[in-house]
Amino acid sequence: MKINPGWQPIGKNVKVNENAAPPQLAPRNFADMMLQHDEKVTQEQLSRMAQQINLQGDRLSRAMTVRELLQYKLMIRQFLEETARRGVTLRDTKGWDRRGRSKRYKILDEIDQTLLSLADELLETEQGRIEILQRIGEIRGMLINLLF
Repeated sequence: MKINPGWQPIGKNVKVNENAAPPQLAPRNFADMMLQHDEKVTQEQLSRMAQQINLQGDRLSRAMTVRELLQYKLMIRQFLEETARRGVTLRDTKGWDRRGRSKRYKILDEIDQTLLSLADELLETEQGRIEILQRIGEIRGMLINLLF
C-alpha cells in the first residue's frame, strides 16, 4: 500500500503571478478584529461629528442666534468628551517604593494619539468662533448678574 503525501516537486505545474499584491495578513484572533473594527467606527464617528461642528459653525456665523450658539457649544462639548473618553484611559500598576513596600500607581495612557490630534486640530480651526462664543458667554453672564 502506498500513501500519497500530497506534495509535488518544486517547479512543476506551479504558476506564479508576479503582478499580484502580497496577501494581507488577517488579525489573529477575535479580540484583534473587534479592536480594529472599534477603531474604524470611532474614527468615522469623530470625523462625522467634526463635519457637523463645521456646518454648525457656518450656520452660527450666518445667523448669530442664541439657539445656534447653544447648539454649537453642545456639539463641541460632546466632541471633546467623546475624544477624551476614547483617547485616554486610566491604568493601574503596582510598583515598589524606595523602602521596598508595594505601591499602586495610576497612570493615564493615551490610547490613540490620532483622536487627540483630531480634537486639537478642530480646536485650532474653530478658535476664532470659540473666542466669539466666550465673549458672548461673558456678556450673557454680566446681563444675568444685572438682572439678579
